[in-house]
Amino acid sequence: MEPMDERVRKEIFEHTLDKDDQLKEDIWNKIDQELFQEKSRKGKKMKKKSKFIPIMIAAAAAILLLFTTQTDTGLAFIKQLKDIFVPEKQITQSIEGTDEKTDVSLQEGKDAKYIIYIDEERYKLIKGESSDIITTKEPLDDKYPEVSMEIKQFKDTSPKEMVASLETKLATEYTKVTETETVTEPIEGFKLHGISGSEWDSPVTNVYVVDNRNGGSFVITEKYFLEAAEGHGARFYAMLLQFEIVE
Repeated sequence: MEPMDERVRKEIFEHTLDKDDQLKEDIWNKIDQELFQEKSRKGKKMKKKSKFIPIMIAAAAAILLLFTTQTDTGLAFIKQLKDIFVPEKQITQSIEGTDEKTDVSLQEGKDAKYIIYIDEERYKLIKGESSDIITTKEPLDDKYPEVSMEIKQFKDTSPKEMVASLETKLATEYTKVTETETVTEPIEGFKLHGISGSEWDSPVTNVYVVDNRNGGSFVITEKYFLEAAEGHGARFYAMLLQFEIVE
């Protein structure tokens, strides 16, 4: 396997072909200095990034830390760097046992605390005062239970505290709640699952609790119905593979 620094360098150059060559070289030099050479001198290993996080997000985060001063040069560089993020891409997801290629678009959460890619042909992101909700682009018929994925941040509640609270809450809302799991897919954190009934329209929920890396939690609540598990449920799963907190 190629060394991590060479893989990062290739990702930067391959995904920024339409950008200024000198800018790409400057980005690489800064990342190389801050992430690899400095770590090597201190004899520390790089922390392994999740395989689901686009390497450009990690690279951009490192660069932004270097340009936090409010200077014209720093702000201009940040603007150029933001332009490098891929606004659209194609993913392959498994829907009802069949691989499906889907075009997805980059979306920022409220106050840019996270990014996620969504299928805008089928879904829309609604930004609210306290949370964001991804739901169907076209309203469903009244006969269908709610289909949505809510993303909400609790800045002062740790993941473990949040899990304890949610376990109690779900037990009052669903007839069957499975034991909380620690998961790494589609996202790293805790997963709670609840369902009421075994009919086609029985409501289902998956709740993910994710460390916000600052003493709090993100709570991601999926709602759909049993018959939609391999449809909406699978699509929500694919979206969460693209979820990343922006520190």
